[in-house]
Amino acid sequence: MPFSQIIGQTQAKQHLLSEYEQGRIPHALMLYGPEGNGALPLAVAYAQMLLGGGPMAEKLQHPDLHFVFPIYKKTSGKDSYCNDFLREWREQLLTHPYFGMSEWMNTAGAENQQLLIYANESESILRKLSLKASQGGYKVMIIWLPEKMNAECANKILKLLEEPPAQTVFLLVSEQPDRVLQTIRSRTQMLAVPRLSEQDVEQTLIARYSILPAEAHRIARSCSGNMAQALRTITADAEGEYFFELFVELMRLSYVRKVKEMKLWSDRVAGMGRERIKSFLDYCQRMVRENFIYNFHRQSDLNYMTEQEAQFAVRFAPYINERNVIGITEELSLAQRDIAQNTNAKIVLFDFALKMIVLIKNR
Repeated sequence: MPFSQIIGQTQAKQHLLSEYEQGRIPHALMLYGPEGNGALPLAVAYAQMLLGGGPMAEKLQHPDLHFVFPIYKKTSGKDSYCNDFLREWREQLLTHPYFGMSEWMNTAGAENQQLLIYANESESILRKLSLKASQGGYKVMIIWLPEKMNAECANKILKLLEEPPAQTVFLLVSEQPDRVLQTIRSRTQMLAVPRLSEQDVEQTLIARYSILPAEAHRIARSCSGNMAQALRTITADAEGEYFFELFVELMRLSYVRKVKEMKLWSDRVAGMGRERIKSFLDYCQRMVRENFIYNFHRQSDLNYMTEQEAQFAVRFAPYINERNVIGITEELSLAQRDIAQNTNAKIVLFDFALKMIVLIKNR
């Protein structure tokens, strides 16, 4: 994956290339920023360059290139390691390098499992890095989403960062660096990788995915610089329609105060699994924003809705206004937080649905 294939991120590329050319290779670098910004492909391209390139590095099979990423336990009561998922991981990176947790869960066959970097993974890391580099150069360890590390694993990684093995480079790729141990962050060089520009996303959709210009423009505007989200939009129209139907159903049930039906709605959404629930709540956040903006009659340059969503907004938008938009947004954020923290999804969703009865009436 050469730097030429990385979408946008000119400054980040120049920074990494400059460090490499000047021989100022940090022993630990954290590339951080929001999902779909290309930080992981950047880390892989940088690692391949450090390892001298070649077919093995290109196929992610170089013996001195190691990966750590969130996984689940395949068998209850038995430890699992990242190596158990290495085939799926390489497949994901080589075929669709711009991805998020939901895509990785699908590739790994996780279904509704909670993915973590377990304590026992630190033992595997120590074993790999204690060996001499087979090619006589660098050993590179890429850790995707270090915020998912078990506390015990994080503390052992910290010790490695304090006394790194010779010729070892750690590349950490984080979407939530504030959730990584501060002591780990303090021992890494931090490189911010911002959201992609709308233009970069739009041009990529046209050039690489043969999306018609008008559709590429709409998708680029709606995905907020998240290439993973842009690709989801291309391939998941059916899910988008389902999320729209769930959102409309909740708003209508809230308006007429049908509590029994709202409970059934909550149970149905809870059955989608945590990652899909989080995606749905993201969708709800977007719909609340879009309908609030719709009231300002600036659809041409500020709204990012599909035709179906825009038709719904004609009548629904007045119900999202200055008196309730902050309250609804805050409740959605709280629901997202609770789902991420493994709280009972049925309770979280029903609680949110009930609060919507009051909020949606606040016209």
